[in-house]
Amino acid sequence: MSLDLQLSGKTAIVTGGSAGIGLAIAKALYSEGVNVAIASRNQERLERAVSEIQSLPNTNSKVIAIAADISQAEAVERVVNTTLSQLGQIDILINNAGSARAGSFLELSDDAFLDAWNLKLLGYIRLVRAVVPHQKSRRDGRIVNIIGGAGRTPRPNFLPGGTANAALLNFTRGISKELAQDNIRINAISPGATATERAETLARQNAESRGITVEEIKAETIKAIPLGKVVKPEEIAALTLFLVSDLASSITGTEILVDGGQTPGV
Repeated sequence: MSLDLQLSGKTAIVTGGSAGIGLAIAKALYSEGVNVAIASRNQERLERAVSEIQSLPNTNSKVIAIAADISQAEAVERVVNTTLSQLGQIDILINNAGSARAGSFLELSDDAFLDAWNLKLLGYIRLVRAVVPHQKSRRDGRIVNIIGGAGRTPRPNFLPGGTANAALLNFTRGISKELAQDNIRINAISPGATATERAETLARQNAESRGITVEEIKAETIKAIPLGKVVKPEEIAALTLFLVSDLASSITGTEILVDGGQTPGV
């Protein structure tokens, strides 16, 4: 059976879309005929990302870049308004922008927690709040929050990110019932260790915190994954395509773990 995602002509916002998982998702959407607005803080990286996306086989899709710091409420409004003015509608929201420092709890200041919560937790919430009225007016919307396994399985060296992730899981499940009344679906994907530049930064921070080498950190990570490999960003992108398609029209308020079997529990 051939999967027909029927996404051509739709429009998506992808935050954190200039690199890593966000860029992989933006490329996948563009390749399916979706018009894509990518948002990120770094203008230079955004321009490189646009060039990469436009180098893909032509699907008559459009891609625009919006330089924005999602931790700022006014930036969220600008992302939404720019997308509407240039692309006309917002069918899909991919919340992916987020970063948090790794390290020992006693070495982390309040700012480490506040920065993580303001960018990822409040950034996601603000974007949902800004996008949903437009989706409600059309009685159709698809939202995917890229969260992370630390929200379900706390790690002592990643508490700012883990606490933000746990709150986002609560938010995603809680808001799903209200949004369902207007045919808006919201789901979460929680990647495990993924082959991104961000993962390299976390590995360095963890190594410094514990006084061991980056290679030792990476070896520990691989050993803890039953499948013995890190996740590829393209795997997250493929699942995202499914969740925002009508093939997943009965799935909402769900978290899907993509971590090689690492997360314990039933």
